[in-house]
Amino acid sequence: MNPKRKQRLMVVLFLLAGAGATAALALLALNENLNLFYPPDQIVGGEAPTETRIRAGGMVMAGSVARQANGLDVSFVLTDYEGSDFEVRYSGILPDLFREGQGILVQGQLGGDGVFKADEVLAKHDENYMPPELADMHQQTAAGGDAE
Repeated sequence: MNPKRKQRLMVVLFLLAGAGATAALALLALNENLNLFYPPDQIVGGEAPTETRIRAGGMVMAGSVARQANGLDVSFVLTDYEGSDFEVRYSGILPDLFREGQGILVQGQLGGDGVFKADEVLAKHDENYMPPELADMHQQTAAGGDAE
């Protein structure tokens, strides 16, 4: 093989290897930041991954909010008013608009025991806004679901 051709082949192979490594690193970084949403029926049904950072949402079940007496720990139940509900535990200051019957999103990890350990709780900011993931659930509830 001609030395000039051999040198060109080595340069092309080096560039291809570099491009492949760059693409692999970019995909790995994007995959780590992927944050999927799961409604209560998928959490309860076992479709949501455990020990992976995810988002979950639902309506705060009436009478389910339990605050620790001497701390910031709180637990509550998120529901879709269709029989799927799961417990959420959070340590921190809840948003001012957090209340029972409120549609919220939580970010954190689902434990193997089915308890969602949230590190962030998000509530809607006014009466007209509903997170897109929860809009359908809220409309179904308003249309005739039993909101116990």
